[in-house]
Amino acid sequence: MPQYKSQSLTDHLEAGWNIFSQKLGHFLKIVPPQQRTGNDWYRGTADSIRQNLYLIERTMPRHVLILSGDHIYKMDYSLFLTYHLEKEADVTISLLEVGKEMAPQVGVAEVDTDFRIHGFQEKPKEDPKTIPGDPDRVLASMGIYLFRTEMLIDVLQSSVEEDFGHHIIPHLIAQSRVYAYPYRQHNSIEDYIYVTTDDGERQLRLEPCTRDSAYWRDVGNLDSYWNANMDLTGVDPYFNLYGHKWPMNTFQVAAPPAKFIFANERREGFRVGKALDSLVAPGCIISGIVRNSVLAYNVVVRSWATVEESVIMDGVVVGRHSKIKKAIIDKENVLPPYTEIGYEPKLDRKHFSVTPRGIVVVPKGYFKGEQS
Repeated sequence: MPQYKSQSLTDHLEAGWNIFSQKLGHFLKIVPPQQRTGNDWYRGTADSIRQNLYLIERTMPRHVLILSGDHIYKMDYSLFLTYHLEKEADVTISLLEVGKEMAPQVGVAEVDTDFRIHGFQEKPKEDPKTIPGDPDRVLASMGIYLFRTEMLIDVLQSSVEEDFGHHIIPHLIAQSRVYAYPYRQHNSIEDYIYVTTDDGERQLRLEPCTRDSAYWRDVGNLDSYWNANMDLTGVDPYFNLYGHKWPMNTFQVAAPPAKFIFANERREGFRVGKALDSLVAPGCIISGIVRNSVLAYNVVVRSWATVEESVIMDGVVVGRHSKIKKAIIDKENVLPPYTEIGYEPKLDRKHFSVTPRGIVVVPKGYFKGEQS
C-alpha cells in the first residue's frame, strides 16, 4: 500500500514478482490511496488498511500479517505464525532484543515471563522495562504485526486511530491477548521444542539453534539507507546476500557482466580498474578504484577515478580523476572529470544535501552530460 511516488515501486514489483497464479488463489495487489472511504489519503499504517478492508473481506484469511516497507531483515514468517497460534494470541508483535541504552530511540514493550505484553513505552528516556531475567536488554518494536482477522477488522471499524504503533497496539494491550515474538539471533524451526510440564501440558519453548541472519534495519532516512548499503560490503558483511538458505528474489536487469579495465594509455600511464570489498552490479565498467561501495546497474567509473564508501545508482558515470567519498549519487548523473564530492563539507553543502552523519546526496540528473 504505497502512497508517494509509487510508480517506480509498482514497476519493480510487477516486473520482479509476477510469479503468482490466481487459479491457485495467489495474488499480488499494489493499492495506492483511492479515497474509497472519504477524501483523505493514507493517514497512517492503520488507516491505510482500514481504507482497504474490503480486500481482506473478499478472502477472509484466518490471519493477517502486516509489514513495513522500509525495513530490511530476514525472517521465517512460518515460525512467527506457529508462535502466534501456540500462544492463542489475538495479536503478536515481532520485537528485537537491543541493549537498554537504545531504549530512548525505540518503542519498548513490557512483557511477563510468558512474553505477553502488558505495557508499551514510546522512547523512554529513563527506567525502560527490560526483558524478564535480562536487566541489560529491552524488546524494541520492529513494526511487524500478526492479527487474527476478526480482531483486525473489529478494531479498525470501531476506531478512527491512524497508526498501529502509536495508537492501536497500546489500546489493545489492556483488553486482548497481545504477545511478543522475540526476534533474536539463532532462530530456526529447530528452535521450537515441545516440553511437558508437571501437570502433563505440552508447551512450546524457544531454544537456541542456528539461522542465517538476525539482521534488522529501518531505512526510513538517508543515513540509515547508507548504513544498510555499507552493511553489504566487507569480508564478513553484517547482511549477507550470498547465503543459500535465504535466496534473494527480485527483478534483474538484462545487462552484460561487470567489466574491469587494466590497460596502458600513452599519455597518462596504466589504468587499473578494480573493486575492493564492494558490490558491483552487471553492466558496470570499472577503470578506476572502487572501495567499500555499492554500484547499481550500468555504472561507469572512468580511469584514475576513486569511489569510496558510496552508493552509486543506475547509469551514473564518474569522470576521470574524480574523487567520491561517503556519497549517495542518484541516477542520470554524468560527473565531469576531476569532480570531488565528500572531501570539502562546506563546499558540498553549497550544492547538495548533506545528512547529519555527513553523507553527501547528489539528486537525480544534477550533473548533465552525455554518456559515451
